[in-house]
Amino acid sequence: MRRPLTTAVVFAGLTGAAFAQDTQSFDRIERGRYLAVLGDCAGCHTAPGGAPFAGGLALQTPFGTLVAPNITPDPDTGIGNMTNDDFLATLHEGRGHNGKRLYPAMPYPAYTKMTDDDVLAMRAYFATIAPVKNHVVSNQLPFPLNIRLAMAFWNGLNFTSGRYQPNPQKSAAWNRGAYIVEGPAHCGTCHTPKTLLGGDKNNVALTGATLQGWFAPDITNDTRKGIGGWSTDDLVQYLKTGTNKWTLASGPMAEAVSHSTSQMNDEDILAIATYLKDSGEGVASAKPAAVAASTSVMRAGAAIYKDSCAACHRDSGEGDVHLFPRLAGSALVQSDDPTTLARVVLHGTRAVATAGAPTGPAMPAFDWRLDDAQVAAVLTYIRNNWGNAAEAVPASAVANQRASLAKAP
Repeated sequence: MRRPLTTAVVFAGLTGAAFAQDTQSFDRIERGRYLAVLGDCAGCHTAPGGAPFAGGLALQTPFGTLVAPNITPDPDTGIGNMTNDDFLATLHEGRGHNGKRLYPAMPYPAYTKMTDDDVLAMRAYFATIAPVKNHVVSNQLPFPLNIRLAMAFWNGLNFTSGRYQPNPQKSAAWNRGAYIVEGPAHCGTCHTPKTLLGGDKNNVALTGATLQGWFAPDITNDTRKGIGGWSTDDLVQYLKTGTNKWTLASGPMAEAVSHSTSQMNDEDILAIATYLKDSGEGVASAKPAAVAASTSVMRAGAAIYKDSCAACHRDSGEGDVHLFPRLAGSALVQSDDPTTLARVVLHGTRAVATAGAPTGPAMPAFDWRLDDAQVAAVLTYIRNNWGNAAEAVPASAVANQRASLAKAP
């Protein structure tokens, strides 16, 4: 886990009058640092082994590769020459220095809901970090997608500028949670399904989406495929530690927990949980007919599970709390999209390690041992056993995932 910069040391990074246009109070800078935690800025703008916020992390999108830019106060390769108005336009309107149109991998459709004061507090914080000279070519999309003018058309279809408006019928905690989820934490950027053009399908917000070879699960109150079966305490524990009685955070969510949610204060974590648990009716989505246990694929899956999975996840599918995720009744297991399940069986994964749950258990890869049909069979078995019900996983989906993982850098 990256160690966050603290305001006790960040003043060493102050440079030149061009970026430090006015004197900022310690409290304002500290608030900006905390807002950068809420926004998980380090998660995208710090490359593995790189200097904090110096950019260089490649982001794989359905349209090609974008590379996160340098947001240190270096005047030549970072944001040192940005004015307050430039910074506000970047986060609120998706326009960079000199009006350059940004791509929504920079989640300005969410950041537009942040107050001006919060955005400028973030800028005050970024002015204090160590400047790093690191030239990044952010736009590596193929022609014609690399023409930024096309974003004017995209924005017209998919982007509405405007600050968050509190709901007077809800509590202060609910509104704080809504502001964080919809604004700085930009949860919908990963968890909301996308159109063919990459815009959010806001009519089904937070119901899950596939990105970078993972399925970001449904985080609505759906009791079968979402977090409707979780208590508020379950959700608070997950955001704070990366684990609860249902699951463990891995993949992109492990990074979000490590860099962001585990570093949030308890009041904000509870606010997020309050908002998510009080949004929607908490009804169960339609349950498909389970694949019959007598079918050949279920019999094959049962044998593979007994041989390769039951030692950790148990014959009952109950797993072991904080070590091996529960499969029985799991919302992720019953998701319409089995991308994450196929990935972790093929490639393995490691759960996040946090101060509250420092173990960070790992699952080994089985790609060397199980062929596509076998992986599909065991996934179909766990998705249709112990009361679970979901569509059978085709071998072709596993083959596609295997091929995608083989190409990954």
